[in-house]
Amino acid sequence: AGMFSELKFPVPWGHVAAKAWGPSEGHPVLCLHGWLDNANTFDKLIPLLPRGRSGLSGWFLCCRGCTSDTLSLSDCYYVAMDFSGHGWSSHRPAGSPYHFLDYVSDVRRVVAALQWRRFTLMGHSMVFFFLSCCFISPQFCFLYPEMVDKLILLENLGFLLASEDTEAWLKSKRIVIDRLLSLEAKQQTPKARSPEAALQRLLEANRHLTAEGGAILLQRGATETPAG
Repeated sequence: AGMFSELKFPVPWGHVAAKAWGPSEGHPVLCLHGWLDNANTFDKLIPLLPRGRSGLSGWFLCCRGCTSDTLSLSDCYYVAMDFSGHGWSSHRPAGSPYHFLDYVSDVRRVVAALQWRRFTLMGHSMVFFFLSCCFISPQFCFLYPEMVDKLILLENLGFLLASEDTEAWLKSKRIVIDRLLSLEAKQQTPKARSPEAALQRLLEANRHLTAEGGAILLQRGATETPAG
């Protein structure tokens, strides 16, 4: 599998595991495995790939927003991640579904942890198109085109959207992911409020509620702190 290093990225339910090849200062390439696979999918492939981006130029499929800038001869830094519940990554809490958008969020979290602003994305899958984790690669590329310079799809049919649905889909899904990660990044301690202040805050956020209705909801929707 060549020389590689193991990586871990903290997430609210544990960590996302990954393995990396090449110098960390090299051109970043994120590798996504297929359905029920893991990062070891790329063990045999990575050592065979060219070290510089110039050698990879024949592989690239430009995505929405991608550029065709001249490729440098710098080495590549390949990072293959395990999606949540796969490989050495933590499973999501019991009872939580594994939705496709959650996998896109996993990718966004890893990219943020690596502090990559622009990178190459490579995804693999060889099974059902509608279940495929490689479905995640084109989705991420469509949602964050400014972050992906090139897209490589291995044994995949791509990602199709009706033209009239594209903009609405992109806007809504990106908002969901960005808001989720923004809330996680803040990691604020819940504020303690007096019963009166808690009721006022609830009514401000839910203008259809009456004061009586809000007070009833707070009986089960608030927790008393040691300070009262």
